[in-house]
Amino acid sequence: MSEISKVAYQVMWNRLISVVEEQAQALIRTSFSTSVREAGDLSAGVYNEKGLMLAQAVTGTPGHVNAMADAVAHFIRRIGRDNICEGDVYITNNPWEGTGHLHDITIVSPSFHQKKLVGFFACTAHVVDVGGRGFGADANSVYEEGLHIPIMKFVDRGTVNDTLEMIIRGNVREPDQLVGDIYALATCNEIGHRRLIDMMVEFKLADLAGISDFILTNSRQATLDKIAALPRAQAEGHMRIDGYSRPIDLCVKITIEEDGVLCDWAGTTGVDKNGINVPLVYTKAYTCYALKCAIAPEIPNNAASLEPFRITAPEHTIVNAVWPAPVALRHIIGHMVPDTIYDALDKILPGVAPAEGAGSLCNFQVSLRPRNDAAVPADAVRAEVLTFNSGGSGARPTLDGMNATAFPSGVMTMPVEATEQVGPVIVWRKELRPDSGGNGRQRGGLGQHMEVGAWEGYEFDMQAMFDRVHHPARGRRGGGAGAPTTIVLDDGTAMKGKGKQFVPHGRKVIMAFPGGAGYGAPGERRMESVERDLALGYITAEIAASEYGLSKERVAEVQAIARRGELPR
Repeated sequence: MSEISKVAYQVMWNRLISVVEEQAQALIRTSFSTSVREAGDLSAGVYNEKGLMLAQAVTGTPGHVNAMADAVAHFIRRIGRDNICEGDVYITNNPWEGTGHLHDITIVSPSFHQKKLVGFFACTAHVVDVGGRGFGADANSVYEEGLHIPIMKFVDRGTVNDTLEMIIRGNVREPDQLVGDIYALATCNEIGHRRLIDMMVEFKLADLAGISDFILTNSRQATLDKIAALPRAQAEGHMRIDGYSRPIDLCVKITIEEDGVLCDWAGTTGVDKNGINVPLVYTKAYTCYALKCAIAPEIPNNAASLEPFRITAPEHTIVNAVWPAPVALRHIIGHMVPDTIYDALDKILPGVAPAEGAGSLCNFQVSLRPRNDAAVPADAVRAEVLTFNSGGSGARPTLDGMNATAFPSGVMTMPVEATEQVGPVIVWRKELRPDSGGNGRQRGGLGQHMEVGAWEGYEFDMQAMFDRVHHPARGRRGGGAGAPTTIVLDDGTAMKGKGKQFVPHGRKVIMAFPGGAGYGAPGERRMESVERDLALGYITAEIAASEYGLSKERVAEVQAIARRGELPR
């Protein structure tokens, strides 16, 4: 390969990354669900004709895109190569052949150039409802969790499957939102296809074989070079989290070899009877993500850069649940996978892994309806409102944790205005939670306070999806733990961290989302950082004095500076 062709292929590689990013942005602009357009709970990617991922969008979640890396091969196998036609659009929400639960709709579209199949575009989005019990952990099998759409054609050579659309509409609570999202997914694939064809015409490509080989060969070798530079070592990681009705132990053994990294989840707690189980595809997605962040973060994500990370887990453990285990809230366990990986990796590569953070998203869904003990107003509505929220991330070896930031999922916290626009819900309070970040040389990221209620005349069921209630984030290398999750009604009644719970008319739910843990001993923190945290309200005067040794006199001075709207120098 000449230097000129290498340069051209590098330009095309960058172009493919921009193509799939445009694909993702188109999905955000056209989707109906707030989970997509506000939180960015989606993924987008382009694949060669064999179904190998060549590029992924920067926008999106690793749980989706890394799982989608395996999904396209399932579509090719199920549809059959002889049945793949120009103008087709394929669909599924199968948790084991898609991205882990029924609430993720995956759409795959073949891309043809000059009547020849050259590749595929795929995208996934989390939708607000798929029927069944609703989005929550209460189901005891996947059959209860909603409508299952096996891999099939949604569009056959340009003709929409109206029967499938009617079945979908007849089985969900928000049919317009769901069907609208499906069309948005199909549309964003079409945009990706058009941009790909523009590139192929510009560079006079008949197929993607050359660029595919360039991307995959270079990505594989670059990843192997990074792994080869690591010490040959083995270490175990452990983490205990809340679970549903019993604690869950996550256990992993990492083995670094010359040609790859092996991760085995043997010893992890078995399948749970409630919907917090994780299909292996989702466990693999977040295991690979954690390893790539630590070992090869600058290498673009594709099939070859993921290949050297080999993931195994015994069947019937909570991280390798098989059909028909309930999996609706697989993210609660799946989002804890990276912190477990880092517990092991810190023993091999000290100074690389962050402290534990909130991990799983602090999501909840409310099902709002007119109160049942009064006359129903003529203009009354029912609504399903899903909110995405975040606790704090763990402190890093040289930097503080990030406040109210979703790691590892990377989704955005929903604005209050967007939440209140889609149903009769009121967010009374949403603000950072002082003192929730674990103390340390680097402080953990702050969680949030949030209070939610319904409009006058409404009541609601709340599906709580929280962890870190009983097992807060643990500090690393002398850092303090993050604050735990709390959830109560405004009359003081305790609520569960997971499950469907009734909230009467006039009541509010008061939540405090967890903080990330600290890194290093608190006594090693720079006093300038302590004073800045105090001035910004990230820590209280009590913590500044008791944990970091700030004098009473200096506390008073910093507070006076803060009241003037300034920061200490």
